[in-house]
Amino acid sequence: MAAVAKEALKKFLGEIPFTAELYYLVRQGGKPFSRFSLRHLQSFGPEMVAQAAALHKPNPQGKKIFFFATLHYWIEHAAVLSTALAVQGHSVTLGYLPYGDWINPINRFDLRRQNVYSRKILSVLSPLVETVSFLNQRPNFRPLPEAVEEIVRQVSNYDTQYTQQVEEVDPESAIYQLRLERNRAAAAAVYHYLRSNPPDLVIVPNGTIQELAVVYRIARLLKIPAVTYEFGDQRQRIWLAHNREVMRQETDELWQARKDLPLTDEQLERMKSLFMARQRATLWENFARQWQGTPAQGGEKIRAELKLDQRPVVLLATNVLGDSLTLGRQVFSRSMAEWITRTVQYFIERTDVQLVIRVHPGEVLTHGQSMADVVRQVLPKLPAHIRLIGPKEKVNTYDIIEVADLGLVYTTTVGMEMAMSGIPVVVSGQTHYRGRGFTIDPDSYVNYFKSLGQLLENIKAHRLSRRQVELAWSYAYRFFFEYPRPFPWHLVRLAEDYKARPMQAVFSEEGLQQYGQTLAYLAGEPIDWEHVE
Repeated sequence: MAAVAKEALKKFLGEIPFTAELYYLVRQGGKPFSRFSLRHLQSFGPEMVAQAAALHKPNPQGKKIFFFATLHYWIEHAAVLSTALAVQGHSVTLGYLPYGDWINPINRFDLRRQNVYSRKILSVLSPLVETVSFLNQRPNFRPLPEAVEEIVRQVSNYDTQYTQQVEEVDPESAIYQLRLERNRAAAAAVYHYLRSNPPDLVIVPNGTIQELAVVYRIARLLKIPAVTYEFGDQRQRIWLAHNREVMRQETDELWQARKDLPLTDEQLERMKSLFMARQRATLWENFARQWQGTPAQGGEKIRAELKLDQRPVVLLATNVLGDSLTLGRQVFSRSMAEWITRTVQYFIERTDVQLVIRVHPGEVLTHGQSMADVVRQVLPKLPAHIRLIGPKEKVNTYDIIEVADLGLVYTTTVGMEMAMSGIPVVVSGQTHYRGRGFTIDPDSYVNYFKSLGQLLENIKAHRLSRRQVELAWSYAYRFFFEYPRPFPWHLVRLAEDYKARPMQAVFSEEGLQQYGQTLAYLAGEPIDWEHVE
């Protein structure tokens, strides 16, 4: 009862000017509260800005850049990147929304306290970087154009899928309504701001979900060039995309520039080492993640364990539902779940082959619907020729690949790795390696089932050619080692990275040799894939 009364009081005080700001100054004394903390920037920010000011050089060709971030960790990271861009002579404005998370409601009193805290910490960036809180933007009561409203609805839909790890969204659900409200507020503020203050370039993390996606899409609607960026599991590497959502990992230009270059012996050995580490469930070089929870034991052992006979084996590998690498990736199916459902139904009568469904091990870290449940809805009791491997089972996916004759995937990287092993792979979602010359890429259910029928007539005859396998290995190398660009500060462990590579180190002769090209790409310079190292 006391908590309810306290929340009601905060809601009331949140509508009275200056109450939250005075409370913050008097009671908190500049300290963060709850999960919203910019303590890393507070710690190294003054020294960072001092170094940046000493390094700053005028740039007649400098751009007017608008950088946007929300959530405390993205705001801290954007502050560092904005400062680095300012060093290069760009005029940078960092816009932000001071939210601590994207899924929990927050009363306006606490939000305003987070806002004044953010403003205080970010003030250290002045005069190199201008900062703008979009919580402080005066509301414009003119209706938003329908194109902007559609952006709000689409992003809110993605946010709900991502948060609840579902594909079917209930527009009446609390999370959808929360995301709709926040995205619409962000859209209204940013749309009118960018129209009134058009920059040369907009930079935003991710660009697929949350207010980050709203800003990216509005920039493109207004025909403002935009850069999106994200981080994978490699330290000191960044993904960049120009006028695209970086999470779509569109590698068209990279592949066009590099596909005819054969791998050197050194490159091939490096790719083999990475592939082996993925198989063995071990860490490798600068990768911070293991790809399997169980080391490989060999194909014959898994064949015996799963009671597979000598009939051909078809491996269907799923994605984690709601992962941002699957959002909006439909090619011909309405959803990944529908594709799995229809595929399982197809194989019910195909007793001449064995279907192994490998549910992504990453599902152990999620709370949404499991693809195992999708399969059980179709087949509560599995027939003898269909095996279901759940996410928690101690099975190494690469052991199944060793005995597989055909692969079926949505967007998972497992499809690329099966092709590297010479296995024909049918790709049903819009993934980065689709259409690269080593996969089968149907564009309708008619073509999908037609391809399956042709492949199953004689699977052995459809093993990939040597040229296709070479293409798969070459593409994998490009994707893992050339698509991610060298970068000094990963989102995870930002403070640790900045301590190891402060501004003066990055802008030294040696630092610029390593990171200068990437910083230019971040500032909108075209990526020269023909000359990447």
